[in-house]
Amino acid sequence: MIMMLTNQILSAARVMGLQARRNYGASAVLLAKASDPIQQLFVTKLREYAQKSQSAGGKLVDATPEIERELKQEMEKLAKQYGGAQGEDMTAFPAFKFEEPKIDPINASA
Repeated sequence: MIMMLTNQILSAARVMGLQARRNYGASAVLLAKASDPIQQLFVTKLREYAQKSQSAGGKLVDATPEIERELKQEMEKLAKQYGGAQGEDMTAFPAFKFEEPKIDPINASA
């Protein structure tokens, strides 16, 4: 009697394990197709920002006059701190100019 009950329990455990694997396999496919609402919101906001950025033409997106004024003040402060000239664009990459050093000719007779 105990041996028969043990065999039935083992058989049921095998069947349940098989069913669990099948259900997990099917649900993994379904979950991959389901979209995460937070992720979808993030992608939507990124697309909105890209569209607004293109329409702003390189300026700040949704900037108020107060924010524009603060940006101008900060850029002037940076120019003073790092030696930029008045009206110089501190956001541009600096242009380096290297000159060839002047070398004295070697005199072979000396």
